[in-house]
Amino acid sequence: MKTEGRNAVLELLKTDKNIDKILMEKGAQGSLGRIFAEARKKNIRVQFVDKRALDRESAEGRHQGVIAFSSGYEYSTVEDIVAANPANGLIILCDGIEDVHNLGSVIRVAECVGANGVVIPQNNSAAVTEAVIRISAGAANHVKVARVPSLNKAIDDLKAGGYWIYALEADGTDIYGAELSGNIALVIGGEDSGVRRLTREKCDFTLSLPLRGKVNSLNASVALGIAAYEVLRRR
Repeated sequence: MKTEGRNAVLELLKTDKNIDKILMEKGAQGSLGRIFAEARKKNIRVQFVDKRALDRESAEGRHQGVIAFSSGYEYSTVEDIVAANPANGLIILCDGIEDVHNLGSVIRVAECVGANGVVIPQNNSAAVTEAVIRISAGAANHVKVARVPSLNKAIDDLKAGGYWIYALEADGTDIYGAELSGNIALVIGGEDSGVRRLTREKCDFTLSLPLRGKVNSLNASVALGIAAYEVLRRR
């Protein structure tokens, strides 16, 4: 797996993941020096190349002068995510988020708010790819992500384990009037369809954010950010 971009590679170097090598642009300055120093500490091979070589390796041309090569992304399990914080846990469930930019942003929010982890379904969902890691600014290297065959089964398991499940939708209870305590899982829906009907029926509550403008919805990761920080504020 390739990790592109200075912030994403720096975050990768903070983990214990196996990095095979790092390609770095010749003569580049700034934070690339810090990346080189951290790589040397870990005895990771750094190969200096010209920009054209990096452009050829880059998936989207946004390497910022550095690309790290590591083994494939290692998913966690829902059990591992729950165990990460057994009291006052916060878990993010993604119901059909297919856009890599949204998934990357969701993972970044989850890391910043200190969530246990993120759960995504195997079907009808973006996976954790190099692009997602880059868009998450490296947060995907720190957040546990579980990829499950059935999101609804994961919800059942979380409810059995004492979690309250909250769907985020436009027609729910105002989040600022809701009780947000205990172990909480927030369900965020896809870009177009929102939380699916069967999934929503399994949730304990539906929450909404007040909208005062003419647009009737927020981007998935933005809505999650507001909701997750409201949970954090209450705590």
